[in-house]
Formats: sequence, C-alpha cells, structure tokens
Amino acid sequence: MLHCARHDKSGVKAKPNRTINEQANDALARVREVYAELAARPIERSCTRLNECCRFKLTGRTPFLTKGEALVAANAVRASGRRQLPIAADGACPLLNQDTGTCMIYAERPFGCRTHFCAAAGGPYARREVADLIQQLEKIDADLGGNGASALPHAVGEALKQLR
Repeated sequence: MLHCARHDKSGVKAKPNRTINEQANDALARVREVYAELAARPIERSCTRLNECCRFKLTGRTPFLTKGEALVAANAVRASGRRQLPIAADGACPLLNQDTGTCMIYAERPFGCRTHFCAAAGGPYARREVADLIQQLEKIDADLGGNGASALPHAVGEALKQLR
C-alpha cells in the first residue's frame, strides 16, 4: 500500500501516513493492553461460564464495543476460520457456540464481557473501578475514526467487513 508523505507549514517532511493495516495492528495491541490491565486488577470475580450473560434476548443486555474492541473480536473470529458472524435465532450472542455453549473467542472477548455484567459472576464492575480503562478504549476508538460504541453484533460485523 502506498504511503503519502506530508509536509508541515515549515516545509519539514512529516511522518508518512500509516496504512489501514498498521493502524489496525496498533489498535489491536492497545486494546489487548487494556484487557491485560483489567486482568491485573484485584477485583474479585468468578466467571463459571454458565453463558447466561450470552443470552442477550433473555437478559435484555447486549455488550457495546468500541471500534478497537470490534477489531480484536473480528480478528479472533477470522482466526477461528469464519468470515462472518453466525446468526443466532434465539437472540444469543453470535459468538456463542451453540453446540458447546462456549464463547468462540473467549480469550479475545470484549471488555463488556470481561467486566461481568451478569449476576452469576459477581455482578458488574463499578464504573469507578474501570473508568480509566473505558477512557482508553474510547481514545482508541477516536484514533480509529470510530463513532463510539455500538452493539456487539453490529460492531463485529462491521469490523469483519473492514478486515476483508
């Protein structure tokens, strides 16, 4: 892919524009750093993977993902050999494997899933416990030209299109 050189007002050559792939790879690394920071925090939770929280129609809750999170999830979907999200007729998360009842991308699951909005895992994190991490995800979203978080199925579906 071509890089375009720019000059600032003083005529000094600026850094070349980064390619879409370079921006996406940087975003993937930054989002994973946020996930690692969350995992390192001493907040007691016990996810037993009952997958009740993955039943969006049942819970009435759907995680919202920023563009960076959606790229991480889409990258994991692609790594599983899929090109698109499966359609869950029962209103479950499209990332929930209907045969095994497990998340197809558990290691790369979104922030909302990691912060256990379900009661079985100890209830949701208090916003004050993770506000700084949310702000980092929002910054990554802005850097990628995102428009804020959107519902998981839409966000991951759009990210999969971008990765083509």
